[in-house]
Amino acid sequence: MIEDKNIVYFVGSGPGDPDLLTIKAKKLIERADIIIYSGSLLNPKVLEYAKNDSILYNAALMERDTIYKLLKESTKADKLAIRLHDGDPGLFSTIREQIDKLENDGIECKIVPGVTAILGASAAMNLELTLPGNTQTLIITRAEFRTPVPAREKISELSKHGCTMAFYLSVHLIEDIVEELFNGGIYTKETPVAVVYKATWEDQKIIEGTLGDIVRKTKDSKIIKTAIIIVGDIVKPKRYEYSKVYDSGFTHGYRRAKDKTN
Repeated sequence: MIEDKNIVYFVGSGPGDPDLLTIKAKKLIERADIIIYSGSLLNPKVLEYAKNDSILYNAALMERDTIYKLLKESTKADKLAIRLHDGDPGLFSTIREQIDKLENDGIECKIVPGVTAILGASAAMNLELTLPGNTQTLIITRAEFRTPVPAREKISELSKHGCTMAFYLSVHLIEDIVEELFNGGIYTKETPVAVVYKATWEDQKIIEGTLGDIVRKTKDSKIIKTAIIIVGDIVKPKRYEYSKVYDSGFTHGYRRAKDKTN
């Protein structure tokens, strides 16, 4: 890959394990002159790929305008600048407000996707988030606190679907989440739940329980940040159906069903 120094790259660093960086992300980190990283959530080991003379900035200590000016001025000075986001830049990353301002200044922006935390968490537990005959829907959201959510996206409303739900940036509000999930009228005290702390990191921790006991278990573990909450029967499935795609009696575009009469 030949990087373009006239472009600002928004790069996903994955859920934590440096081995889960994409090849493209790793190459950009290795060649970047300026790296602005999400210091509150990024695994510092990812930054070990940066070259010796790369200048690193912790975005957790910076304001919006400062980040924007640094990206703009670095690019104008023919420096390769990247904004390194934890997980995938497409989720809870504030990239829209950054990209809009840069593009208004005539600076091209490109996004490099990364493995997002829910996928790292589900992999850590060997889960399939969309099981046939169980659920085919995953809702990713966050609890409302200082960042408001639209009324139609209240947890009690979303939970009425009864599908798999994943909560980002919300474990410190787990008691409120459980109460809202009950208010939806579908989930019960027996609904399986998992809290995955620092998914794919070396100090990863997995807490499994139900909506009836997960608050106590999470508080006992003193987990208040950097965790994904997964709710739904897929955590401990009691039932599911086999895939039709690989069923010998199912015809699709690549294979004819076997004749079971012979």
